[in-house]
Amino acid sequence: MEHFAKCVRTFDLTLESPKDRDAYGRSRFGQSMLLARRLVEAGCRFVTAEGYEHSEWDTHFKNDEILRRDLAPKLDQALSVLVNDLDERGLLKTTVVVVMGEFGRTPDINPEGGRDHWANCWSLLIGGGGIRGGSVVGSSDATAGHVATRMVTQGDLFATIYKALGIDPAKIYHAPGGRPVYIANSIGDKRGTPVQELP
Repeated sequence: MEHFAKCVRTFDLTLESPKDRDAYGRSRFGQSMLLARRLVEAGCRFVTAEGYEHSEWDTHFKNDEILRRDLAPKLDQALSVLVNDLDERGLLKTTVVVVMGEFGRTPDINPEGGRDHWANCWSLLIGGGGIRGGSVVGSSDATAGHVATRMVTQGDLFATIYKALGIDPAKIYHAPGGRPVYIANSIGDKRGTPVQELP
């Protein structure tokens, strides 16, 4: 019963000061990020902070306007407070923070002023967990349509996260049929390797 009560308290954002709730932003996303910090603080080992409406980032129309007016300000506010908050509480060294989607957006603007799905090139942010901050790894071409230098694959990202968490990124599991699968599986069924620029 005591464990249940602790869980209920963890999810009760009214236990936070109005100042702290305001710092994260009173949006659904901002409060989701605050809850993520509370869950990490309570010992939760994996947290997804979403908080946006379904498909809200799927900007097939009015991409620039929606990003500038709604999406980016909420993300900038809540993410910066989360990282500072984790750091001040001594949790950032043991918490890997990843901000990403599953694909990028087309370099060309469609007739609706939006950008469509694009798998050739996109950016993400990773920090905490002993990963060195302040680094930019790789670059795109002038239109952000294709990788220009230092491609980092999804397997490399997974390997970097595993390394930060103290998990062997070269570990292999076997599928039910006996097929070996890398836990940091990458393009062409090759093993991803940790991004060396982020020790």
